[in-house]
Amino acid sequence: MVNRFGSTSDMVIQSVEENGAQYLLAIDEKGLYLTSQKYLDSSLADPNRYSAARVGMSARLEALQLDTAALTSANQHRVKKIGEGDAKKKINPLKASKRGMKA
Repeated sequence: MVNRFGSTSDMVIQSVEENGAQYLLAIDEKGLYLTSQKYLDSSLADPNRYSAARVGMSARLEALQLDTAALTSANQHRVKKIGEGDAKKKINPLKASKRGMKA
């Protein structure tokens, strides 16, 4: 299942160090972002995935000597789309029509 707000370990590309702090470089449908271990595989929403937190992300990655375009294209397989891979539950049309009759 796709996690729309949190970060999962399958989204992580690599670990990076910036100004003495350890971060995890991750990717989602909006692009690359830096997050911390605190938000990884937890039930918390990751504020680093918000649009406001991504302002200046390409400059931060260039300062760390990381190629944004190459990392994005090489890790597109990590991006999960909503509805992708989910098994659809089959619905019996006879039972569905009877449900509508109950009132």
